Amino acid sequence: AETSPAATRLNEREQTAKNNEARLHELERLLAQREAELRQAAVVRRALHNAVQELKGNIRVFCRVRPPANDEHATADAVGGGKNMDQPLLKIDRLGEMAGRRMEIAPPGGTKNFDFNFDRVFGADCGQGEVFEEISHLVQSALDGYKVCIFTYGQTGSGKTYTMLGGDACGAEGEPEDQDGDLNLNDTRGLIPRSIEQIFKARDAALKAAEENRGVEPPSLAISATMIEIYNEDVKDLLVSQKVSAETKYDVKHHPDGRTTVTGLKTVEVANAGEVAKLMKKAQAFRSTAKTNMNEHSSRSHMVFTLHLDGVDAAGQPLHGALNLVDLAGSERLSRTGAEGARLKEAQNINKSLSALGDVVLALANKDAHVPFRNSKLTYLLQNSLGGDSKTLMFVNVSPAADSSQETLCSLRFAAKVNACQSNQIAGKK
Repeated sequence: AETSPAATRLNEREQTAKNNEARLHELERLLAQREAELRQAAVVRRALHNAVQELKGNIRVFCRVRPPANDEHATADAVGGGKNMDQPLLKIDRLGEMAGRRMEIAPPGGTKNFDFNFDRVFGADCGQGEVFEEISHLVQSALDGYKVCIFTYGQTGSGKTYTMLGGDACGAEGEPEDQDGDLNLNDTRGLIPRSIEQIFKARDAALKAAEENRGVEPPSLAISATMIEIYNEDVKDLLVSQKVSAETKYDVKHHPDGRTTVTGLKTVEVANAGEVAKLMKKAQAFRSTAKTNMNEHSSRSHMVFTLHLDGVDAAGQPLHGALNLVDLAGSERLSRTGAEGARLKEAQNINKSLSALGDVVLALANKDAHVPFRNSKLTYLLQNSLGGDSKTLMFVNVSPAADSSQETLCSLRFAAKVNACQSNQIAGKK
């Protein structure tokens, strides 16, 4: 018997449905395979990135010559050195194997020049963008779930705060000057605003990529910020009023899972770079500064800005990264700063804590059995972000002025000591 047209159409529809179902199953299989490949690629990328960072060294030292101040000659470091003060005070190798890594200082009136080698040396002509390009890989490590610490170290007036914060990131009312939630995109932005921008751009790019690959589980990233001042070995919260901070007892707690918390500290979740800009504006107003003989607005405390990065990465793995950006108070020779009374006590505490930080970094670089974290409030606070597989960068800032040559030489000697320990450690791995 002939099949009726209706039955033929029904058979055709059933066959089409079976074909569509088979095609759907194949697409689901391909999608699952693609998702697995993406997860594996994320794991491989993270591992390769970390391997590169470890080859460079988990403790690195950069040096930066501060750009000349308004009342200084544009080429202040190009003159004033040597016995007859007719040599460059500071000279950076521009060619050869050590280009951008070797610096020579010729102290005024001295008969001997001193050479120093670092992982990277930035001259006074290097802009903020060039400086940040070198540390952006460490920001990526924080996004990958590692603990990262970046310090600016050096004498009072050597440009540490400029390197960290740069120009004014906000308008007069504390609002970002652009309309897109980013920080003000000017050339003088420092490491902190540029790091914030990179983190939020990475988060948004990951979410967009997940949307374009439908079916792929999107990564999640909660970003929160804290800002602490360590003043005369006391912890102060820069995100609350000075009255509230003075009435609160802050205790540093280290947890078995590697987290560090501070009791009573205000933690603020942030959704975009503009919100962080407002927090920074508020915190800077509360920070302790004072006039000394060497600096009109000398930071009298250490500022620790931390971005806590918690979530799930593209491979589906939990991550708990942290980016600590530390603007250290200036190291000082008391005879030059003219410190007296309260300023003298501040200077003594500053120098003591900087010495303790140096001892900790040296102990870590040498892989000593005992690391003296408890010798200062700063190193104890950052204990979980300095050891193990954490990444640490010491950014030594020096002045181009001839009258600061002795402080510059002291800073370079300390930095070279740390760098030499790390170089020996890397050599031992080869």
